[in-house]
Amino acid sequence: MVRRDGPDDPDASGGPDDPGGTGGPADPARPGLTRRRLFRGGAAAGLGAGAFMGAAALGERLLTPSRPAEKEPLHGGRTVPYHGSRQAGVETPPQAHARFVAVDLKKDVDAEGVRRLLRLLSDDTAKLTQGDPALADSEPELAGVPARLTVTFGFGAGLVERVDPGAVPAWLAPLPEFSRDRLAPEWSGGDLLLQICADDPLTVAHAARMLGKDVRAFGAVRWAQEGFRRSYGSQPEGTTMRNLMGQVDGTNNPAPGSEDFERLVWIGDEGPEWLRGGTGLVLRRIAMDLDAWDRLDRPGREEAVGRRLSDGAPLTGTREHDEPDFTAATPLGFPKIAEFAHIRRARSDDPDERFFRRGYNYEAASGDGADSAGLIFAAYQADAVRQFVPIQRRLDDLDLLNEWVVAIGSAVFAVPPGHGEGGFIGEGLFAP
Repeated sequence: MVRRDGPDDPDASGGPDDPGGTGGPADPARPGLTRRRLFRGGAAAGLGAGAFMGAAALGERLLTPSRPAEKEPLHGGRTVPYHGSRQAGVETPPQAHARFVAVDLKKDVDAEGVRRLLRLLSDDTAKLTQGDPALADSEPELAGVPARLTVTFGFGAGLVERVDPGAVPAWLAPLPEFSRDRLAPEWSGGDLLLQICADDPLTVAHAARMLGKDVRAFGAVRWAQEGFRRSYGSQPEGTTMRNLMGQVDGTNNPAPGSEDFERLVWIGDEGPEWLRGGTGLVLRRIAMDLDAWDRLDRPGREEAVGRRLSDGAPLTGTREHDEPDFTAATPLGFPKIAEFAHIRRARSDDPDERFFRRGYNYEAASGDGADSAGLIFAAYQADAVRQFVPIQRRLDDLDLLNEWVVAIGSAVFAVPPGHGEGGFIGEGLFAP
C-alpha cells in the first residue's frame, strides 16, 4: 500500500539526503515508492495538482497487486454423450471438422469377426468421445480434449451380408446411374463408414488413428475424406453453413426434433427391426469448378441458385427462410425463379421427398486438380430410394448448377441405432 504523508513519515519534512528537506533521518531500507522518489526531478520543480494526482495514482497502481485476468472459457472439454438409443452425429449440431473413413473388410472376416470389430470400435469410441484414452492409446494426452467429438457408424451392404444376407434393406445399394455423375472408385463404396466429427482437427486426427488401429486386423481403409466448416464460435449456433461457392447451403433442412425430422430421417416400424431408431446415409463427393464459377457475375450466380448470395433469401423473398414463390414473375412475364434454378429443381410437391443435409467443405492443399475443392454432401433419410433418388433425378435432368459441379464419389450406408452401456454398435443385427 502507498505510504501516506503525516507526522510519522520521515519524508514529510525531508532528510539530510534530500536537497529540499530540513532535516530528519532517511530510511534507505524502507521498501516501496516514496513521495521523495516519486517527485524527484520534474515533479519537484512545481508540477500542478493534476500531475500530482496522476503520479500518486500511478504509484498506487504500481504497489497494488494486480488481479489475475479472467480466463476465457474453453470449449475443448465439451462432450456429446455416446450411449443412447440413437447415434450421435446426426441431430448433433455440426462440428467444425470431419473425417469420413470407409473400410473394406477382409474376405475372411465372418459374422463373428464383424462382431469383434464392432465391439472394439464401440468400446474405444465410448472412451474417446468423453475425453478418455482408447484401450491401447499410445498418445493418451491427445484424448483429453474431446471438443464435442462424435463417431457415427454406417454399415454398407457388404458388412450386413457377412452377418445376415436377409437383413439388407432394399435401399442399401449403390444409387442408380445419373448422367452427370463422374464417379471414381477411390471415392465410392465401402463396407463400413466411420464419420468422425469434432471442433478440433487434432481431436479428429487422433480419434481416426486410434479407431484405425482397431480396424487393421479386420480390413483396410478404402478412402478417407476431410471436411470443414466455420470454426466453432465464429458464428451464432444455428447459422446455415456456406459452401465454397459462397452459397448458403442447407436452408430447407427439416429441424432436428421436429415431427418432420422424426418422419423423414429416423427409421420406424416400417424398417428392418435391427435398423429401427437408425437412419440411412447417402454420401456424395461433389467437385466444384471454382475458377469457372468466378467468371460468372453475381446476378448470374443468384439466378442459377434461385437465392441471393448475400443472405440466402429466395429471389422472391427478403429473408433466408422465406418460402420461395415459384409463381412470381418479372414485369416482362418471366419467372423470378427460373425453371433451371437449383432451389426449384430440388423442391417437390411430395412432402416425403426431403432429407436432412449435414455437409462439409473440402479443399486439397495443392489446389491444381479437378478434385481440388468441393462439398462432402451427407444426406440422412429413412429410405434413400424413396427420398433422395427422385430429387437427384430432377437435378440431373435440369439444374444450371451442373455447369459448375459434378459428383465424383458416392456411397450409401445404413446407420444403426445407438446402444447402451455394455452393448455395441449394430448389436441388433446379431439378434437371434
